[in-house]
Amino acid sequence: MSLLTWLNEDMKTAMKARDKEKLTVIRMLKSSIQNEQIKLGKELNDEEELTVLSREMKQRKDSLTEFEKANREDLVEKVKAEIAIVEKYMPEQLTQEELTAIITDAIQQTGATSMKEFGKIMGAVMPKVKGKADGSQVNMIAKQLLK
Repeated sequence: MSLLTWLNEDMKTAMKARDKEKLTVIRMLKSSIQNEQIKLGKELNDEEELTVLSREMKQRKDSLTEFEKANREDLVEKVKAEIAIVEKYMPEQLTQEELTAIITDAIQQTGATSMKEFGKIMGAVMPKVKGKADGSQVNMIAKQLLK
């Protein structure tokens, strides 16, 4: 089932349950995907849909960080609830061990030995973990392994 179909089904369920919060998030996700389709002028493939979902998740995580810094507990709870809904549509996240193994493999393949070659590693790893791991987490592990 395509992501758009899945979102439409969940939207109907949320409408019937009168779950306004879930309905709002689903509508935002659907809107983002449709806007991307219009921008590209074609139907999105799975990878492009994943890119849109990842962007939406990153925006919410960034907002969460900012709201926590500003001590806006009312908004923190709202964004946490939105993140939980978006996570439902994301692929299963990689564990720390799986991520470390992928990065170690990339370091061996690229022959990287220092921080100067950090970009090569990130370039090799990010396409493999797209949507399955947070870029900041990949960044942190890669830096630890290169030291």
